Amino acid sequence: MQFPLSREAVTRFEYLDEAGSTNDVLVGHATGADAAGWPHLSTIVTDNQTRGRGRLGRTWLAPTGKSLAISVLLRPLVGTSVGSDADAGQGTPLPVDRFGWFPLLAGAAMTIAVRAEVEASLLAGVTPAGAATAGPDDGDLPAHEVTLKWPNDVLIDGYKVSGILSELLPDTRGLVIGAGLNLSLDEHDLPTLVSTSLLLVTGRAPEADAVLARYLTELARLTAAFLAAHGDPVASGLLGTVTGLCGTLGSKVRVQLPGGDDLVGVAIALDDSGRLIVEDQATGEPRAVAAGDVTHLRY
Repeated sequence: MQFPLSREAVTRFEYLDEAGSTNDVLVGHATGADAAGWPHLSTIVTDNQTRGRGRLGRTWLAPTGKSLAISVLLRPLVGTSVGSDADAGQGTPLPVDRFGWFPLLAGAAMTIAVRAEVEASLLAGVTPAGAATAGPDDGDLPAHEVTLKWPNDVLIDGYKVSGILSELLPDTRGLVIGAGLNLSLDEHDLPTLVSTSLLLVTGRAPEADAVLARYLTELARLTAAFLAAHGDPVASGLLGTVTGLCGTLGSKVRVQLPGGDDLVGVAIALDDSGRLIVEDQATGEPRAVAAGDVTHLRY
């Protein structure tokens, strides 16, 4: 697979016929003897990942050719201008305490890319049943809600189509952003009952390069703006972007906290560190959540 559009969006692009974990492969390159040859925004992609990892130690597999595993290397330097090469020797390393924004940033980039693909499919006159619609102006097009679930899952109508896993490099001067995207899984391929794919939603198999290029372009754009603002999520517009895309906000949620306790309440905001603020239904007090497994409650 050539991925011409995606290659144009990043500094280095490698497609692998198969990989155990694209994150593992890219971390190895980024920290190995040839690390200098893997600059900021270097990307590894496969449609056949055999040992994929998710958040909280979960593992997942997908049939070959029906999903993408995408890993992008970030070597963030603050103070670089939007559109500049962050590896050009300008700026200083972003403080590690700002790295917590990158999973949300990547989730926002994927949400934008998935939303664009769903909208393009609907405008092309395709429904999930495969029948042509009467046209984009007749008011009969099906509507699909594409949102970001905090911290980094992308949902279509409440079903997961993509997830993000970020890993810090050992020297803490960079990180690898891993993403999985369900392209053309059918109902028999889905890993969970709350998963979906672009094919199932839109009724057509997406063009992998087009969707991937949108994601990489948005990831690069949001990252450049964040670094140009010295990692300030407000000044860069990142907080506003993520807030606008996040379907978790305003929802009643259950958060399984790292210690095993549950927090139930309404998600009301994100703070300047990217933490989820939940109004605890037991006490009425707001609580900041930095990590946890979030379930949107529907009752």
